[in-house]
Amino acid sequence: MTENNIAETLRNLAFELGADFISITDKSCFEDSDYTGNRPQDVMENLQSVIILGVSVPKGAFETLPKGRGEYTNTLMAATTTLRVIAFKLAKLIEKEGYMATIAPSEGSEYGYWYADRETLKADLSFKYAAYRAGVGNFGMNHLLITKDFGPKVRMAAILTDAPLDTEEKAELPFINDACSECMKCIEVCPVDALTSEGAIHREKCAEYMFNVLGGLRCGLCIKVCPLNNF
Repeated sequence: MTENNIAETLRNLAFELGADFISITDKSCFEDSDYTGNRPQDVMENLQSVIILGVSVPKGAFETLPKGRGEYTNTLMAATTTLRVIAFKLAKLIEKEGYMATIAPSEGSEYGYWYADRETLKADLSFKYAAYRAGVGNFGMNHLLITKDFGPKVRMAAILTDAPLDTEEKAELPFINDACSECMKCIEVCPVDALTSEGAIHREKCAEYMFNVLGGLRCGLCIKVCPLNNF
């Protein structure tokens, strides 16, 4: 099977298994000067492609916030579990074609394990940046990915592979979503002032609130108030 055919088969299987979007970018995007995250090439030296998978999160998970943080967190974990199963089956398919594949963790802390650096809160790669370069969406003032079809209410997974997969041509999007210039709702609602109108984020404030104040539950308010949710 050619790389083009592998990519198409992966896309078809992902949608069949329940993914709402899938896109592929190559390793070069992590070598650009505007990328400040960790490089997945440091994990897989012969990396060629990064596959980004995503599912939208049901709107009911957000509408009950902040009282329903337990339900919200549980729904997020269900989305993550769904993506792990999809990614695992895609990774197995890739290896059947003679390549290597591994699944990257989807956030800093899950299921009792820490995946990210505790000081920088950076994981082995930025899913959001990879998704941006793959044309899935762009960034909001809440520092989340704003997808074209689902706004920021998504969960993502990533597969690292040495397969030189075919990537789709994507229209270049502005780095920051245009709608954010006249909307500061996410900044205003943040309970710990982790977001600023200058576009900065204090990740340590966000982490302290979620992991210590909320006991590991997720906050979600900056997503709930976003007018780009496409509910």
